[in-house]
Amino acid sequence: MAQFIIVKNKVKSFNKKITIDSDKSISIRSLIFASLATGISKIQNLLESEDIFNTIKSLKKLGIKIKKIKKTYVVNGLGINKFKYKKKMTLDAGNSGTLARLIASLLIRSPYKIKLIGDKSLSKRDFGRIVDPLSKFGAEFYPKNKKTLPLMIKHNKNCKEDFFFENKGSAQVKSAIMLAALNFKHTTQILAKKSRNHTENFFKFLNIPIKIKKGQKKDLIKIKGIEKIKPFNYKVPADVSSGLFFIALAILAKNSKLTLKNVNINFSRIGAIEILKKMGVNFVFKNKKKYKGEDVSDIFVQSPKKLIAINCASKMNSRAIDEFLIIFLIAAKAKGTSYFKDIGELNQKESPRLKIGSDFLKMIGVKNYVTANSIKIVGQPNLYLSKNYEMKNFLKDHRVFMMSVIAALTLGGNWKIFDPESFKTSFPSFLKLIRKMGGKYKVSKK
Repeated sequence: MAQFIIVKNKVKSFNKKITIDSDKSISIRSLIFASLATGISKIQNLLESEDIFNTIKSLKKLGIKIKKIKKTYVVNGLGINKFKYKKKMTLDAGNSGTLARLIASLLIRSPYKIKLIGDKSLSKRDFGRIVDPLSKFGAEFYPKNKKTLPLMIKHNKNCKEDFFFENKGSAQVKSAIMLAALNFKHTTQILAKKSRNHTENFFKFLNIPIKIKKGQKKDLIKIKGIEKIKPFNYKVPADVSSGLFFIALAILAKNSKLTLKNVNINFSRIGAIEILKKMGVNFVFKNKKKYKGEDVSDIFVQSPKKLIAINCASKMNSRAIDEFLIIFLIAAKAKGTSYFKDIGELNQKESPRLKIGSDFLKMIGVKNYVTANSIKIVGQPNLYLSKNYEMKNFLKDHRVFMMSVIAALTLGGNWKIFDPESFKTSFPSFLKLIRKMGGKYKVSKK
């Protein structure tokens, strides 16, 4: 039986302080770097979502001992290129592109074919973008010329390449190259389009040799392999991407105020906040601090008097790539026509988000004009919904589900939103926090 939630009432005005779930990108990286370290690392406030549990399962299969003691995850790392590869081993990345692409870089020295699989959604995504660079590191992928999961990976030959290009603005691809480079003593150079820099921050924090020459559109990253990484302690901050759903709730609900506690505000992650500022939303960062390379702060936001349309500069895209669905929703209530271009990468996510976002807006009566790489949204400041709406067939994409819930709670109408389990891949406490904000819903089965 298909499960869905029913939303019939708009959320009332609120003034709340909440702590959202931990940063998924950093949680996955902290586990991977702990496995590459030699000795015992301790990670606090690790996100406990399906993507993270799949990361832990995969690393355990590779011989890494991981256990939870009270609220701390203790990881006994084996060191660089010290994983225990076995014949007929299968690693399941579930729904996580970050896990799949990063862990592939850990398999390039395996003497055996390791099978990498994912769920239905992940199996439709492009893995050619890592097959090419990791092949140049000496990995071989099977079946030949296949660009989607499932794939098998094994070591074939020694690395000959020392210069790589990353032109898509994908932090996952960049990170995969960086992790693979740790296996080699020579200097590896990556000319990378700007994207999230959590991996670079971990390199610096762990004293792994890295030099970064920043350009206007691209960064030149130089990495030298290292024999040993020291174990470390780390406390994962809250996830700003998850926080954007509740920021949107405060923006779209009338006369509301919200404070998010201890959120990662890394410059490469707050493009959505910069975009929303240009649309008339005021933010206040409180209790700012630096934590092991990452910027952390409380974030205060309140309902703006009005929202204005934006012609969004392409240079903002990589810093907001996971938040565009919620930005589209906010643009639907802005005065004027908003334009977002060079965002075809959205269709390479858990679902074709650009297409789904456009279809969603049409469903609620918001005119938009979409191409393979852009969208124009004609805002309706007085948008109010009163009909019946149904959201399904979105490949169980957690962000589509959560965006739909925010729309239902702020725009009105009677809603059925399917796949309520989807958010557990990234934000397990989402619906619990929705109730804390005063949002009402009912879980039902068809």
